[in-house]
Amino acid sequence: MPTTLLIVDVQNDYFPGGAFPLVAPDEAAQRASEVLARFRGAGLPVVHVQHVIEGPDAPFFVPGTPGVEIHELVAPAEGETVLRKAHPNAFLETGLADRLQALGTDALVVVGMQTNLCIDATVRAAADAGHTVTVVGDACAAADLEHDGRAVAGADVHAAFLGALDGNYAAVVRSADLEL
Repeated sequence: MPTTLLIVDVQNDYFPGGAFPLVAPDEAAQRASEVLARFRGAGLPVVHVQHVIEGPDAPFFVPGTPGVEIHELVAPAEGETVLRKAHPNAFLETGLADRLQALGTDALVVVGMQTNLCIDATVRAAADAGHTVTVVGDACAAADLEHDGRAVAGADVHAAFLGALDGNYAAVVRSADLEL
């Protein structure tokens, strides 16, 4: 059964100049691009997930704007699946489970943005559905957050969420250590 690369929400609004820039998105996207090249080179399946927020109050990922577009470093190639989602969990109302079943996939490699939201929700859902999941930690990025008057640096958010996933829902590796 092939391992599938799942690229989650690497979209322009998360980069400098976008509506919701994350911490170090360029570095994460570069690592994701390298992983993508390895999957393509090995002839393994790739699924792109694109978050779209509908409605007049959408803060980012607005349909028809440059910010909603998938970043050029991981742009889909002809024949690669692109699924649109409206929730953090990429399995919710997207057909992702059916697509993975059609591919015969039981193992996923996940890269993307935001570590603390869409990556976390998607990885947990994938593991709960019985998939073996690997997260490429340096190919993901998070945002600076604030809670109860306390600022939490994006790097700390990123590390905390990867730490919680590692060994519980997924294996977390660096891009240089990923084995296909």
